[in-house]
Amino acid sequence: MDFVGQLSRAYGILRSRFELRKVMAMYLYILLAIGIVIVLGLSAVAGYYLWQLHLQRKQLAEVEAEQERVLQEQRKRLNNSIQRLAQGVIGEQLTKTEAAIRIRVLLDGLGVDDEVRKEYTAFYILAGKTDHIPILEEWKKLPSKEKKKFDKERESLEKEYGDFVLDAAQRILGKTF
Repeated sequence: MDFVGQLSRAYGILRSRFELRKVMAMYLYILLAIGIVIVLGLSAVAGYYLWQLHLQRKQLAEVEAEQERVLQEQRKRLNNSIQRLAQGVIGEQLTKTEAAIRIRVLLDGLGVDDEVRKEYTAFYILAGKTDHIPILEEWKKLPSKEKKKFDKERESLEKEYGDFVLDAAQRILGKTF
């Protein structure tokens, strides 16, 4: 019996170890399943944020394209205005001073570089020399005597710089900035 008892006892130990392995294996499978669920969940979250990033980049590209289109339209309008003003001063439909002031403002609005400013310096010089003369509402408020004084000064400046302004107007025709 001793041998049978020992055999029985060894069988019990082996059986308990086998049961223990079964339990441990079951726990490992459970942990593995939980890990897979966590990885899948995190992958789904990462995928969602990647999709959101893609949509934001797409939207940003659309906004930038629209801004560029609007900027190009604005530049086109400013360039067209410069062309009309140059034609107007050549055709004597407006004064050289008015054309110089407006063209200077439009060129500055286009953000032209110093080389362009230098090429069309006549507009900048005449406009600069007449900057002190009131315009719009301030002009309307002036007494007639002062208006005549400023008109004489403007006409004198236009005689001095008029040929340069006309030359610059001729040269600016057909140009875009």
